[in-house]
Amino acid sequence: MQFEETPLSGAFLISLEKRGDDRGFFARAFCVREFEDHGLSFKPVQMNNSLTEKKATLRGMHYQLPPWAETKLIRCIKGSVYDQILDLRPDSPTFGQSFGAELSATNRKAMLVPKGFAHGFMTLEDDSEVFYAVDQYYSSEWERGIRWNDSKFQLKWPFEPSVVSERDQGHPDYNEKWHQIKS
Repeated sequence: MQFEETPLSGAFLISLEKRGDDRGFFARAFCVREFEDHGLSFKPVQMNNSLTEKKATLRGMHYQLPPWAETKLIRCIKGSVYDQILDLRPDSPTFGQSFGAELSATNRKAMLVPKGFAHGFMTLEDDSEVFYAVDQYYSSEWERGIRWNDSKFQLKWPFEPSVVSERDQGHPDYNEKWHQIKS
């Protein structure tokens, strides 16, 4: 695996190191040792899969508060998405900054999203499928969201979404007490 640091502290884009022959290729998609070699502790407890049928559908921006904060490893296994992360750690030098990248079945890149970050994605084509591993169990009580167009953060998306769920449209404006992440 090749680890590429993003401009946001602790977040990485991860590319496969393919070993190929006339049959195709083999590549390791996850290895605890390789993560630890980069100072990353990530031990998944849950894996999730989502299929989004329509291009320009936006899902996010989601996260969980401590003690249920989660690190995520996101990979697009069919189609393509614009994957975006937002640093919500108040003591971070990159607080309030975002980073986005295309994840696709073709480029096979993955995004490592640290605890304290909100995460979301927009589909770039129909029938896009995302597979992700998390190191914490889901807790609706500790789940929060940032609206995809909250003026405080001015997240940049590749184009205007055509589908956003009621739930994701209804996230309140950013409020430190509601959205507080302790580093």
